[in-house]
Amino acid sequence: MKGRVAALGIVEGRQVAGLVVDGRVEDLLVEGPGLAPGAVLRGVVDRPLKGTGGVIVRLPGGTGFLRGARGRRPGEAILVQVVGWPEGGKAVPLTDRVVLKSRYAIATPGAPGINVSRAIRDEDMRDELTVLTREVLVDAPLPDGVGLILRSACEGADMDAVAADVAAAAGLAAQVLGDAGGGPELLVDGPDPHVAAWRDWDARPDDAPDALARHGVLDALDALSRPDMPLPGGGTLAVEATRALVAVDVDTGSDRSPAAGLKAGIAAMRELPRQLRLRGLGGMVVVDLAPVPKKDRRQIEAALKAALRADPVETSVAGWTPLGNLEMTRKRERLPLSVALSRR
Repeated sequence: MKGRVAALGIVEGRQVAGLVVDGRVEDLLVEGPGLAPGAVLRGVVDRPLKGTGGVIVRLPGGTGFLRGARGRRPGEAILVQVVGWPEGGKAVPLTDRVVLKSRYAIATPGAPGINVSRAIRDEDMRDELTVLTREVLVDAPLPDGVGLILRSACEGADMDAVAADVAAAAGLAAQVLGDAGGGPELLVDGPDPHVAAWRDWDARPDDAPDALARHGVLDALDALSRPDMPLPGGGTLAVEATRALVAVDVDTGSDRSPAAGLKAGIAAMRELPRQLRLRGLGGMVVVDLAPVPKKDRRQIEAALKAALRADPVETSVAGWTPLGNLEMTRKRERLPLSVALSRR
């Protein structure tokens, strides 16, 4: 099936959203426990954590960790946002650079001004959006020091819908910043998978009872429960998470020709960002490729970097190790799929 569809449903009591592009599942969001990334809270600074440059922040029902918190005093109320899922009993990762994101607009406390996404290149459209936003903000003003970014989804959107979203973003910013004093409190929930899909995916929603099955999301979940997946040409890609890192193995299968390693390596690198995205994996990633001459490594690395350009998760390719492994680091902004589906 051609086109982009956001298939929405429930699996074992959890919300699931699958982005299906031309019949293939390209992204996957599964509801996790506790505070979801994007949640905005008022916290209270507890104590510095020596050697990290950060502080522990008391939150409603637990603690968070805020990096780069020089000058913060114990007992000080602070506005923070959850930026990822906590790992194995650790504190919730936080930032004090709060952003309030909706489908068409992002309110940015501490970064004033009206800006339009650089992805919108039509100058007339950029001017129209800027004028519209200024008009809306006359009746729904932003708090002092708060800016607004018009997202790329504005291009081609209904201008009345954009105007309503801008007004809502300004109102939410005023509400959050006007509630800065007091003890730990949840001010804005992080988006659940269905809301995040509506907000961030340019796709037609399908929430029919059989949507997940009809669009192949349930089959994808079943396949992702196993580490191995076949590659074009007969090779295999295996992805397994350990406590320290994500280990990736590339095998040529039955092909033992001189070019087998290069073919399997290129196919694996084209697929790897999708597999990491669907499995919700991040941190250090080490790829054990099938043997290839050193002169061919550049082609493999180029294939990986090309695939990463379409990937929304921040990833940095570190390079090759002396043993011929390829290393990268990937932002941990998603809950591992295996963890999400194991929580009751």
